[in-house]
Amino acid sequence: MLSSRMALRRLQRIAVAPLSFTSGATTKVQRDMSTLPRVYVTRQIPSEGLKILQDSGQVQFELWDSDDVPVPRKELLQKVKGVDGLLCVLTEKIDAELLDAAGSNLKVVSTMSVGFDHLSLEELKKRGIRVGYTPEVLTDAVAELTVALLLATSRRLIEATHEAKTGGWGTWRTLWLCGYELANSTVGILGLGRIGVAIAERLAPFKVKKFIYTDVAPRPELAKAINAEYVTLDELAKQSDFLSVCCALTPETKEICNTNLFSKMKNTSIFINTSRGGVVNQEDLYEALSTGQIAGAGLDVTVPEPLPTSHPLFTLKNCVILPHIASASYSTRNAMSALAANNLLLGLRSQPMIKELKL
Repeated sequence: MLSSRMALRRLQRIAVAPLSFTSGATTKVQRDMSTLPRVYVTRQIPSEGLKILQDSGQVQFELWDSDDVPVPRKELLQKVKGVDGLLCVLTEKIDAELLDAAGSNLKVVSTMSVGFDHLSLEELKKRGIRVGYTPEVLTDAVAELTVALLLATSRRLIEATHEAKTGGWGTWRTLWLCGYELANSTVGILGLGRIGVAIAERLAPFKVKKFIYTDVAPRPELAKAINAEYVTLDELAKQSDFLSVCCALTPETKEICNTNLFSKMKNTSIFINTSRGGVVNQEDLYEALSTGQIAGAGLDVTVPEPLPTSHPLFTLKNCVILPHIASASYSTRNAMSALAANNLLLGLRSQPMIKELKL
């Protein structure tokens, strides 16, 4: 597996390779920008991706020039009219309404994300639109953040920081702010893919006793890398001292983490989710945390995003909530934008994408 820095260098080399059309009209097409495929970019993506599009000489593109505010839906529906390609992020819902607005010219959708629950895959498949996405390049960053969130939650770091700042730090006490350690623990992984393996690899040096996982089916090759045992979902809940959710959001996994799961977990267990908010029933999680059914939870993803500051989960000391920053490292985000741009250009040339979602 390549690190995001290595991946970015490789993607930069791909981007600067000469792009040739099957017809002999390349020079004329490049001179007359109005004849080039039209692309709309729904966000001010990191500079590497934009540079690839600009330097390619193969597309004319327009973008929503903001990273702070998503493009309004009404404007998006206007801007996609007649485009050949769309480069989006996970805040844009690519559904039948948008595809109708775009029209028959749209050939490629490239999303700067590993998740694709914001895409209406059936609609895209029905219309013969190809889809690029950005897995693998964010594996390291997500795994690192997951470990950081797990430690912050289990060792109560946010709560401890608050106590130090607000005068709660008094005399030394024997059990004050005690948490749970990884040594001799069982770590469970819900959805064993590259990210799950990367998380386990980082946790192993903490002297974890055992790794277990569940998935739609056993994954022996991946499991072998971390010496993990396949178990049922019920057993995953019962045995795990730390349970990390790494699965994609699908109809089968929607709210799979609910009362049924939490009720089987130990009251000393720590629950971590860095996948998608939709895999968790948040009302059930609140109940499990507030009643002491489980010891703590760390979330990088929620429903909705951003989670309203009035949400009950924010009232709990044993719940650490981050604003969806798992892939937020400079090298990873630039690699994601470069991969999304390359996927788009290759798709518009009817060539194999680097990472294409098979519909």
